[in-house]
Amino acid sequence: MEAAGDGRREGALGALAVLPDEVLCAVVDLLPPADIGRLACVSSVMYILCNEEPLWMSKCLSIGGPLEYKGSWKKTTLSRLSLCSENDENWQKPRQFDGFSSLYLYRRWYRCFTSLSSFSFDDGHVEKKDDLLLDQFRSQYDGKGPVLLTKLAETWPARTKWTLHQLTKDFGEVPFRISQRSPQKITMKLKDYVSYMELQHDEDPLYIFDDKFGESAPALLQDYSVPHLFQEDFFDILDYDQRPAFRWLIIGPERSGASWHVDPGLTSAWNTLLCGRKRWALYPPGRVPGGVTVHVNDEDGDVDIETPTSLQWWLDIYPHLPEHEKPLECTQLPGETIFVPSGWWHCVLNLETTVAVTQNFVNQSNFQHVCLDMAPGHRHKGVCRAGLLAVPGNSVKDNENHPSVPMSGWNHPDMSRKEKRFKGSESLRTSNSINHCSAFEFSGVQESLENQEFSYDIGFLSQFLEKERDHYSSIWSPTNSLGQREAREWLRRLWVLKPELRELVWKGACLAINVDKWYSCLEEICACHSLPLPTEDEKLPVGTGSNPVFIVSGNVIKIYAEGGLAYSVHGLGTELEFYDLLQKSGSPLINHIPEIIASGFLEYEDDIYRTVPWDGKGMPDVLAKHYPLVSYANSCFPLGLWSKQRFGTSSSPDVLNRPIWPYMVTRKCKGDIFARIRDVLSKTDILPLASSLGVQMRNIHLLPLPHMEHVPKSGNSDVKDCDDATVLPEWQQLVSTLNRRMKNVKKHLANWGNSVPQVLIEKAEGYLPPNMDFLIKFVKDDGDLVHPLPSWIHSDIMDDNILIEGITESSSSSSSKGSHEADPEKMNAIHIIDFSDLSIGDPLCDIIPLHLDVFRGDTDLLREFLRSYQLPLLRGESNTDIYKSVKNSKFSRASYRAMCYCILHEDNVLAAIFSLWKELRAATSWEDIENFVWGELNQYQESCTP
Repeated sequence: MEAAGDGRREGALGALAVLPDEVLCAVVDLLPPADIGRLACVSSVMYILCNEEPLWMSKCLSIGGPLEYKGSWKKTTLSRLSLCSENDENWQKPRQFDGFSSLYLYRRWYRCFTSLSSFSFDDGHVEKKDDLLLDQFRSQYDGKGPVLLTKLAETWPARTKWTLHQLTKDFGEVPFRISQRSPQKITMKLKDYVSYMELQHDEDPLYIFDDKFGESAPALLQDYSVPHLFQEDFFDILDYDQRPAFRWLIIGPERSGASWHVDPGLTSAWNTLLCGRKRWALYPPGRVPGGVTVHVNDEDGDVDIETPTSLQWWLDIYPHLPEHEKPLECTQLPGETIFVPSGWWHCVLNLETTVAVTQNFVNQSNFQHVCLDMAPGHRHKGVCRAGLLAVPGNSVKDNENHPSVPMSGWNHPDMSRKEKRFKGSESLRTSNSINHCSAFEFSGVQESLENQEFSYDIGFLSQFLEKERDHYSSIWSPTNSLGQREAREWLRRLWVLKPELRELVWKGACLAINVDKWYSCLEEICACHSLPLPTEDEKLPVGTGSNPVFIVSGNVIKIYAEGGLAYSVHGLGTELEFYDLLQKSGSPLINHIPEIIASGFLEYEDDIYRTVPWDGKGMPDVLAKHYPLVSYANSCFPLGLWSKQRFGTSSSPDVLNRPIWPYMVTRKCKGDIFARIRDVLSKTDILPLASSLGVQMRNIHLLPLPHMEHVPKSGNSDVKDCDDATVLPEWQQLVSTLNRRMKNVKKHLANWGNSVPQVLIEKAEGYLPPNMDFLIKFVKDDGDLVHPLPSWIHSDIMDDNILIEGITESSSSSSSKGSHEADPEKMNAIHIIDFSDLSIGDPLCDIIPLHLDVFRGDTDLLREFLRSYQLPLLRGESNTDIYKSVKNSKFSRASYRAMCYCILHEDNVLAAIFSLWKELRAATSWEDIENFVWGELNQYQESCTP
């Protein structure tokens, strides 16, 4: 029996009473809703903890999808999960208990019901101006400090139209994205959100923070314009679907807001308020705000900020800050625009219901900072993104050129190998671009920086780049504003389209992708093979691939950098073996791939680049002294296909770190990269391409595999994961890799974040076969078990690896800009490029990227491809499925095989599926997705089976 009165907590919780209430609440939050309901029946205190609105808000938001608030978060959650009916009155009868008090729960309750009307209208510390000339803005504020501008939006229609009443009238049925700490994307119709605002009493209220409002409500874009001070934006050069999120509609009630953060990618921002009041607090780069902890991942520099909510910070932390530690502040009124420079910390609290619009941008002032932020590694991001000086030791003023500073503070033995942790504290004093950072914490170890000086100067910040890291192909942080491929394309476009800024673009490209290093390699290759030196227009890499590729006077020079030396050596070796096989076999594919001019290695030693030609046969001296292979014949390809399959990327640490880069020079193929022109082509135009691809993929898959004799039996083979000893050696590596992923399929799918619905993750194990070799078992007519031979697989047959001819500018159209015409006969003249990812396996694996990326899920194009492909989807002496006699066996379906490969793919192809067919996110079984996406393959299989 639990006791009433003062002893209720101990009697109701028993041994758990020793745990603080915040710990108990955190534990309860880990439970699913049904278990929370059961736990609420255990005791009076558990009933109280299990009925807290913040708990049910967390449960509800974890579901994701469209949201309609039902008056309480518990009722909303139970309704969304169909755990209660609309007429169920039980949730409306809360029980009351005396004798229990909790300071933790009281503080949370107080934040839910407190009013901010007492916050005064103040002058603040942020400078306020009516307007500025562009030169004034650039010299006084851009990259230097915030400013509040009162007259930039005077002529906007939004000044009168963007009231809550009018917006609801015009866009009430439009769903907008909600910003909240939730792993799921949440949307609410505006009318439902307004209803929520009127009913809610949340500690951290939901607010609309929608970067796609221009798509869902395009009329809103006509109501405002980018102020004249902020119109230079280098991201404008990208297509809309390529550029990172940059503009947001913001609507929020009193107490909502944005907690402490630095804007993504070190971009700058402007924010214009249309109604209500916002309270701003800002710190310059070099100062982590009090109460904020920053986690920086050692490997990719990903930054995770642990911060109280905006309201909690203003109520609980701000009042206790000494005057000299308080931030820059201001209260923003309707019609006012605040400018937040790159790298500045800021926190925003809505004092009333507010409507605002904001945009982030890249200009000449912050361009190099944005490029620096893109580069992989944690040291510079710990400084730039976290806004914290992590250098105990020297002062910036000691040397005008910012010499390299010892990094001993980053190597404290108490630090985790994976992560650095910083916590803001004590005081900050600023003077122009020099900021004094007072203190920081390394996993609980404090070191005073009272006399340290921090400069946001790019020359100072760039010294923290890990020079040994390959910025072109190393893993980038998932929180980068641009992906690696998009960033390379962006820099290339800036170089070509803004020649007046080339000096600046070159500096940025050196920071982001080490372009100075790759250009030196390019010059050496050109000199070795008597090729013309690159012109000014040819100095930056082209394309979006994972390796530096330059086009110089009609020649394509590819430097293999992806994955380190072992990976890239096998890439070149396999590609050279493939080209040699095409020549010997007389395959017609030879007319549809680039012509090789030269190939070899670049070695950097004693500050000199040295070129070593190599045709793939035998072991070059530059590798023989490092590379761990046993024996080989001079006439064979020791680093070709089978070596790649067996040894993978295994190598000694010395080899992996050697400054050696394979390269290949080919003649540039005619035609345009399909990815760049596909949007101007009709489906009728693309049908000949699908047909031609069917022919050329058949030519690839018909090539014989090279012999295996010269490859040692030992190596980095994981055949121990291949349980069936009957699997042919040619299949063992693939089967063992897929089996390994299958054993950890939940973790494998969880790595893709929100790409895969949780209900499907839970069902993946039951959908997949018990062993992946089930997918390739066949029987001869006499009943003997066989496995068909695998095929050469391109592995990366995407729209940027296909070149097509027959596209010309149209002059007959009245609006000829962007108008093109396709010649169907010439559309069959295609080229396929980039064979460095060649592998062996099921030819069906090549159809997956074709259908999802090249055909964008169009079944008619897939059907046309299959019509001209005319091969069984697995080659062998028999195509009789061992499971064919089992009625309705899923193993007999080509669609099932394709779906299994998608689930276990090393790339996130499931994200492509759910992006192409958004309705499939509501699917409750893998069978539904299989039939929808891959069902056409079953029809083909029936018509092509011998």
